[in-house]
This record gives sequence, C-alpha cells and structure tokens, in this order.
Amino acid sequence: ISTNALMEQLRLKYQQKTWTETLKLVHFCMDKPLQRTVSNAPNGPLLSCMEKIQRTLNAKSLFSVMNRLESLSKQKGLNAHVSPSGTACYITSNMFYIEVQLEKDGNVIDAKLAHLGEAPVVCDDLVQHLRMKSYDAFGKILEDLSNLYQIPGNSKMKAKGYFALQALERDLYTMSLVDRTQDVNRVAEVLHGKVGHLVPRTGGTLTNIEFYISPYQVLEAELNPGSQVCGTKTVVTVEGTDTLHKLPLSPLLVDSQAGEDGNPAFLPLTDEISMDLPAFFVLKFYQPIPMSSSSIEEIQRLTGMLSLVLRLRIQITGLKLAPLYELIVQSTLKEKCSEDLSTHKSHFFVSLPDCPKHCYFINKGSEKSDLAGASVSKIPFSHPKCVPGVIEILRHQVVYNTLISSCVSDKHINEDDSELLYFEVVPHKNTSFSVFFLHPVKENLACVIIDVITSREVQCHLHLNPQDPTLNSSDDFIARAVKRCMSVPVVMRAIFRNAAKVKADS
Repeated sequence: ISTNALMEQLRLKYQQKTWTETLKLVHFCMDKPLQRTVSNAPNGPLLSCMEKIQRTLNAKSLFSVMNRLESLSKQKGLNAHVSPSGTACYITSNMFYIEVQLEKDGNVIDAKLAHLGEAPVVCDDLVQHLRMKSYDAFGKILEDLSNLYQIPGNSKMKAKGYFALQALERDLYTMSLVDRTQDVNRVAEVLHGKVGHLVPRTGGTLTNIEFYISPYQVLEAELNPGSQVCGTKTVVTVEGTDTLHKLPLSPLLVDSQAGEDGNPAFLPLTDEISMDLPAFFVLKFYQPIPMSSSSIEEIQRLTGMLSLVLRLRIQITGLKLAPLYELIVQSTLKEKCSEDLSTHKSHFFVSLPDCPKHCYFINKGSEKSDLAGASVSKIPFSHPKCVPGVIEILRHQVVYNTLISSCVSDKHINEDDSELLYFEVVPHKNTSFSVFFLHPVKENLACVIIDVITSREVQCHLHLNPQDPTLNSSDDFIARAVKRCMSVPVVMRAIFRNAAKVKADS
C-alpha cells in the first residue's frame, strides 16, 4: 500500500474522532519504543512521522516533559518510571539509573546518575541538555551509558568491565600529569602532552582526548575568545568482544613521575589486579581517520589487535586496503562540503588572497602502491601503556592528512576563467610527498618535497633545474612556513611571492 493511500485511510478512520481523543492516541503511539530502524521497517513512513512529531513538539509542561523522557528512554531500550509525586522520572537499566527532578511547571531542577553500587551524583551535562531541550544530545548520552555495559555475561561481568574502564581512566589522568607544568595551556597539551589534552569522564560524557589542533584552529580560538574551537579528538570507552582479554581492574600507575626511560612505570598485570574479560578498551573517533598501512602496522605492534582496527568506509570486500590519498580526499570532501560531491575528482581549485587561483591535481596512486591505507574508526587495546604511543602515531598521521587535505576544496570547476597556477601532489614514500609546479620564470618543472618526520618535525627540499634561476626560498624557509600554517597552498604562495621579488629585482 502506498504512503498516500495509507494516510488517506487513517484520515477517514479518525475524522470523526475529537481532537482530545486523537491527541491521546498520538501520545500513546509516541510512548512505544522503536523496535527496529526506520529504514528496515515496513511501516517506516509512520515511524518516521512519529519521530518528526517528537522532535517538533516543544515539551514545556510537566506532563509533556515526562512523556518525552519516557518515550526517549524506551527508544533507547531503557525503562522509565514516574514517581508518585509526578515530579521525578527514573530512567533505569540493570547497571545504572538516572533520576530527573522537575518542577511542577516542567523546568528541570537537576539530574543524577548512579552506576551499580555507586551513590548518585548530579550531572551538569544531563541538566544542561534537558534545560535546553536538547533531547537528541540527551539520547546520545543514554546510548553511551548503555554501551558501557554491552559486554557478554551477567551483571557481575558487566560491572567488572566498568571497573576496568575506571582503572584505565585513572591511569590516563595520571599520565596526563607527567611532565606537566603549572602554566601549561590547552594547545601545548594537545600538541605535546603524553596523552594529549584529556578531559575526564563526567556524568554521561565519556573521557575524551584532544590530540591535534591545526595552526588555523589555534588562530581562530585566539581571535574568538570563548569559542568552542577544538581539534581532532577521540573518546575512551570499553566494548564487548567474543574473545577474552586481560584487563586491569585497578590503576597500574602509582604516581605521575616518569621512570628512568622517561616513560611511566606500571605495576605488573597480576591476577590480583586484573581479570580475563570478554572486552577491550577502545579509542573511538568522531569521524573515521584515513591512516596509512604503515601507521596501522605501528599500532598493531603496540596493541596486537590489527584485525580489529580496520573499518573501511568504501565498498570493498574483506579488509582490502585503498589508496590513502583517495581516503583523505573522501574524508575532506565530507567535512568541507554540505552537498554530496563526487569523490572521483582529482583536481581542485583553491583561492587565496593576493594570489592567482591554484589548481591542485591529486595523484591518488593505487591499492598496490606503497601508500595504501584504510579509514580507522576505532583502536582497541588492553593496557594503558599503549595510549601514549598510539596518540603519537595519530598525531603524525593527522599532520600528514592536514597537509594533503589543504589541497582539496569543494571547487573542481574554474567558474571565472581566472589566471591559474597548476600544481600536482604526488605520494613519495612513507609520510612524504612531492608538489610539482612550473618554474615562475622558466618553463621547466620545479618540485618541493615535504617530509613529515614526526608531528613536530617537517623537512622540505626545493629541487630546480640547475640552469633555472633561484626562487629565493631556502629549504629551511619552506619548512618553517609549513609548520607555521600546515597548508600547502599558503606555502606555495609564499614561494611564488619570493620568486616574484627576485624577478622584480633582476
């Protein structure tokens, strides 16, 4: 039956009903949890309509807020109960519960969270979302809380998984204090901290680690004090598995002082302070990160869980790798473009002030090239000592991705037929790449090789035909420009400006 025919039948069936009866029916239907996703359900249009009604209704009265909380809880697979006074809603599972206290006019007083065996604590994040009517964000927290306990076994086993996560979080916080000075700022922690800038778990918000921020994001934050500019983040959680992993049930770091080798000294993982659990710890990303196969192998050496790391976002069978540059282009276009652009484009136009427009050709290579990779959505591990090394690998990869993505834009047509400077970006080896361009004075090709040694060290080499005039840009100048802006187009503009000065003086 078509959607139009179905809606017409509903209209005819209920046209004799009063508005009060219809309203009660709508509220009754909204109370029912969704048993499966809308896309797979045969009555998808009706379920989609119900969701839209729930989102549109602005819950203001006590009754409507309670109804919204009950409906949302059931959608997330949780139980909901209203207190006899009618001013408190309890959202419960076998492992935790949330108590929401409301005034008689529907305004939220506070929200408390209690895990199994723990005293309830007020959660500011829950209170804020509820007061702002951000039910999607509140629902996401309910999902995250439920996912903490998606571990095979009984309640005792699930509780052990939660204890392991608590132990990990304490160790990560202790590691964040290593070599930390009192005057350290957030940006320094993000770029240089052993575990980045760590924000501990509060209430329903998971522990998150910010491990890279670009120079332009730093500048944006400085120009807009109080703005919520943040770099690349990962959240720390625990997930259930089909295999057993030995996880610590208590912190393994005694203090934040580094050992003789500069790394924290961990207690041995003995049976007294650990347990084999069907779970592992996970660093999860908000958006999958394109990573080279060599970076993935480095992570494998640290965690021993390579097969669990790969989550390919392109439609290929098995764990077949894809060209890394293709993955970077896909990821960048998704981030920069609101519309769905073809990811098969290989040339992009970049406009900069006081400079002819640039056209960048991205040589994506092939699956068989040395620079293949995969989009990684999460990194599992079983010991806190893995985290600093993984964070450093991630920083290194994201710096490289940032440089390549600076050549990608949502413009792949030169709309105004303006003057163009052409560049080709070609993978070199490991974390280095070449940018080819025509010499500004002669007709020969010139090339800049950019080698990202680490997240903090970049080496650059300018190669010219021996007979061509200098471009007045030393390797050191180019390297400093790269580190200052992390943008290939901006660096190339600087090189061309220096070349123009030489040409003007000659």
